[in-house]
Amino acid sequence: MTVPIRILGIDPGLRKTGWGVVVSEGSKLGFVGCGCVESEAGLPLAERLRQLHEGLTRIVGAFEPDEVAVEETFVNRDPQSALKLGQARGVALVVPAIAGLSVAEYAANLVKKTVVGVGHADKKQVQMMIRVLLPKAETRSADAADALAVAICHAQHRGMRSLAAQMRAG
Repeated sequence: MTVPIRILGIDPGLRKTGWGVVVSEGSKLGFVGCGCVESEAGLPLAERLRQLHEGLTRIVGAFEPDEVAVEETFVNRDPQSALKLGQARGVALVVPAIAGLSVAEYAANLVKKTVVGVGHADKKQVQMMIRVLLPKAETRSADAADALAVAICHAQHRGMRSLAAQMRAG
């Protein structure tokens, strides 16, 4: 008998950080909740990061996840955008760490390959598969769907990560 694990998936972004919570019990997945934490575009960067921090702190407190998974960001735009996105990602990593939760990171291609079967799937394909895998999920945004995909990816790969960690420790 497997113990249900509540997983929070996070898709970091400065404007919108998607979040999604699933319960994984063996091979079964259940939808818990999803949405976005948004920051106001006109504010200074520090204030926007504070908004993301406060929003994610509320999500962690409200949903009490057992584990957290964050998508690694791939940016091919200008360096300034990449730096800002990296700072938002830092908030997404530190909030669960402060709460004492283990945080796993997954490349976007692995997330898409795990959920859709193709590493270069587009956002519409990810959203469609989320509806198939989690029929009760109401994803109003691509960011929330991506966050649920990160959580699903973690549910599928967490056993292998645990085994690898035990082998390194032993």
